[in-house]
Amino acid sequence: MKLLKKIHFILVVALLLNSCSSKEKVAEQNQQKYTCPMHPEIVATAPGTCPICGMDLVPVGTASNDGSIMLNERQIKLANITTTLTRFENIGESIPLTGRVMVNEERVEVISSRVAGRIEKLFQKETGKPVKKGEPLYQLYSESLLVLQREYLLAVRQWEELKEPRFETFAKSAEKKLLLFGMSKEQVALLRESKKISPSITFLAPSSGNIARIEVTEGQYVAEGSAMYRLENLDMVWVEAEIYPGENQMTKLGDSVQVHVDGFKHQNARIIFVSPEFRKGSQVTLIRVALSNANGNFIPGMQATILLSKSERKALAIPTDAVLRNGNKNHVWIFEKDGTFRPRLVKTGLESFEKVEILEGLKEKENVVITGAYLLHSELVLKKGGYHDM
Repeated sequence: MKLLKKIHFILVVALLLNSCSSKEKVAEQNQQKYTCPMHPEIVATAPGTCPICGMDLVPVGTASNDGSIMLNERQIKLANITTTLTRFENIGESIPLTGRVMVNEERVEVISSRVAGRIEKLFQKETGKPVKKGEPLYQLYSESLLVLQREYLLAVRQWEELKEPRFETFAKSAEKKLLLFGMSKEQVALLRESKKISPSITFLAPSSGNIARIEVTEGQYVAEGSAMYRLENLDMVWVEAEIYPGENQMTKLGDSVQVHVDGFKHQNARIIFVSPEFRKGSQVTLIRVALSNANGNFIPGMQATILLSKSERKALAIPTDAVLRNGNKNHVWIFEKDGTFRPRLVKTGLESFEKVEILEGLKEKENVVITGAYLLHSELVLKKGGYHDM
């Protein structure tokens, strides 16, 4: 009898311990966990930051046996998950060409002295500085300009006093000479009004641009035609890249291409030049595109990529970021109507810089995850160990 009571007591204690252990496991499973989107091995039971990269930890959702994950609205917002509907688009394989931003030589102006004289003052003394059309560049003392100013004032005075047509012709001829020698219409009008000869004339910028070179110094004597400044207008720049003979067939004048300058979004541009010959000592030729630069974002010397497209056709395509590469397998995440995220194997085809063709695994108008797909992958790895367990 005592033995039976003892056995009964042991069974009761075992049942109680098992019940407590089960409750603890359930409580542990129900406890909200947090993980790092970039480092899924980091798991915490409270919000915080990742000790590796410093990113905010996000709540972990619930993974079911079929690999689907349920997230609430707050979790979706925190994870920055966005989706898009699959659709048929024009897509072609892209060949990237490494290029460089260059100065548009068609928008370069070399400012030279139109008369001989001595540089009295340089108003612009720094290379790289932008100047606007009409800003003063330099002040020049010139004997030739003094003589021309006297001739002009004499012709104007004779015309005003004698009112003879021939003196009007002389005055207009003298005025034209002053304009040809670099004086502005405003300066000529001021000379006529004030009747005072200026020993030194200030010459203005004929166009806007950045000062690339300054060829003279103050006090220097210059001859007629001497180079003074080199101005480069960067409102429109060139991007040049080298291509090999096999890629030559893919390019022709006027073709539309995509240009990606490091740190900026893609821009559409057109090929304006294809070199008809190989570069010296090489088997490559040069192509050039013109790129709008009204905001001045692109600086000569910056690295750029020109994307050539080939084999273009209409196909079911999704953004490249939506495809997760896992060895030889490619996956995407689908947002179902019941509010769950479910991984799916896909077969890809042509791939450009921004889009990838889907040959198998998706249909048109399915909701595919674009941003946040790696977070869903991390959560699946955390819960189930990865796609191989599906």
